[in-house]
Order: sequence, then C-alpha cells, then structure tokens
Amino acid sequence: MQRSTLLGGALLAVVAGLLCLIGESLGLRTEHVALVGGALGGVAGLVQDRTPGWRAIGFAAGLAVAWIGFAIRALYLPDSTPGRAVAAVVVVIVCVAITAAAGSRIPLWSLLLGAAAMVAVYEENYTADSPAFLSESPTAATAVLLAAAIGFLATSWQTPQQTAAKHSSAAPEDQPVEEIPVTEGDRA
Repeated sequence: MQRSTLLGGALLAVVAGLLCLIGESLGLRTEHVALVGGALGGVAGLVQDRTPGWRAIGFAAGLAVAWIGFAIRALYLPDSTPGRAVAAVVVVIVCVAITAAAGSRIPLWSLLLGAAAMVAVYEENYTADSPAFLSESPTAATAVLLAAAIGFLATSWQTPQQTAAKHSSAAPEDQPVEEIPVTEGDRA
C-alpha cells in the first residue's frame, strides 16, 4: 500500500508541475489553480467511497453549484458579509439536496469538495471585480475543473486495497459479535 501511495503522490506532483508549465504555454491559465485543483481532484480520486464516476459527478456538480452561488451573489445579493453568508447557506443546502435526490449515490463530500474548489480559485477575483463575473468566472471554473480532472485521473487508478481489507475483517453490522470467554488467567 505504501508503494501505491508514493506512486500516486509522485504522479500527482508531476501533474501539478506540468499543469503550471504546459497550462501557461497553451494559454489555459491553469498555473494559478494547478495545486488547488490538482490536489482536490486527487482527493476525489483517492477516497474510496462510491464509484469513481459518482465521485467525479459529485465534484463537477458541486463546482457548478458554487458557480451558480456566485451568479446569485452577482445578480441579487450585496457584496458583503451577509450576502456571502446567504450564498454559502444556499450552496450547502443545494449540495445536500442533490445528495438526497440521488439517493446518496453521489457522496456529499464530493459535492462540497467541488464547491470548495470553485470558491478557492474565484472568491478573491470576485471580491476584487464582481461586475466581471460573466467574463471571468467561466475561465476560473474551466481551469480548476481541468486541473481537478487531471488530479482525479492521476490518483483514481489505485485499487481500494485498504477499504477491501477493512471490510473483510469487520463483522457484518446485522450479526452479533461472538463473545470470547475470558478465564481467570486472562484477567491477571
């Protein structure tokens, strides 16, 4: 398992560096989001909860929900602490609603991870120039989504060795655990 972790981490490091170097030369603007996008996408790839497809869908949906949250802020809310608070509440509630509507197939954590990615790369730009939302936010969303997708691909190939081992040694929840008799010699 350690070899797998080291290999996945090394691959993710290489990917982050390449996103900076190649992204700039291709005009993709990924150099500013390579670490946050690659790392968050890497987390979505590493966590062995649901299938990789559902985790990816959750990440992308969470990013879209946060983008819509910025749109709501730009159109209807003041750029103030109360405006940010309302948008944050709406984003989290929508993420929870998506998980509930999907019957928990889409993990809530993946939606929140995607929302966090969008906020991490765009909040500062939005605060500096909120009227430029329509022209600036798609670039930020696309760049972080690209970085996250590459980070996800760099780490999601790993097999769920740790999860499988954990489940094989655990007793099923619906069966009682068999008690082992204790003798006087064991208590000493």
